[in-house]
Amino acid sequence: MRRLFLKGLLADEVTITGDDAAHLMYAMRAKAGDEVTLVDDHGAVGRMELTGFTQDSVTMRLVERLDADTESPIEIELAQCLLKGDKFDLVIQKAVELGVTRIQPLASRNCVVRYEGEKAAAKRERWQKIAEEAAKQCGRTRVPKVYPVLPLTAWIKTWQKPETELVFCYENEEQQPIKTALRALPDTASNIITLIGPEGGFTLDEAAVIEAAGGVSVTLGPRILRAETAAIAAMSIVQYEKGDL
Repeated sequence: MRRLFLKGLLADEVTITGDDAAHLMYAMRAKAGDEVTLVDDHGAVGRMELTGFTQDSVTMRLVERLDADTESPIEIELAQCLLKGDKFDLVIQKAVELGVTRIQPLASRNCVVRYEGEKAAAKRERWQKIAEEAAKQCGRTRVPKVYPVLPLTAWIKTWQKPETELVFCYENEEQQPIKTALRALPDTASNIITLIGPEGGFTLDEAAVIEAAGGVSVTLGPRILRAETAAIAAMSIVQYEKGDL
């Protein structure tokens, strides 16, 4: 069944508008009696039957509530430096599938692309749509939020929160594998931020600032990974060691 996210609370009768309604009516050619899965802001899930249509809205009724929580037991944030082309789109899609809860785009010194003003806002809107579509496709009960682009140096001053640990994948790290670092984290660490650099990696100064702020430097192995590969691999390893894989 098609999965939709509701801004509000699941009720016995729900009316939706906007892109989701248009998609049901004009792309899927839905009709009365068809069913969809609806997830509300609090993660409640319902099997819904479509009951009525107007030019810009679809009405549905609750058939049954479902026990279908698919979220990871830990909070995982991906802090990803900007990538060229459509690589950032791919990283967002796969991170959502792997259970990430937040995505923070970062501008670091070696980033090839730069987004400012209206272009940055348009990119964020696009990335949020990619995250929502990925969440629908993989059966999430929560849509990860994509935050506005921030400079790495500004963001690194703000990441520290209770029970949060920062792991950053660094190409010059040779001693500490990511699995070793994750296993050494305190049991109270319920929020893990994974920081990935751009195509050109982190500068020595950036790495020093990250470590000084409490970031744990790790390696993903002896082979050189592309930035998008590193992000997907790191998310998978974090979920395997601390999450639900």
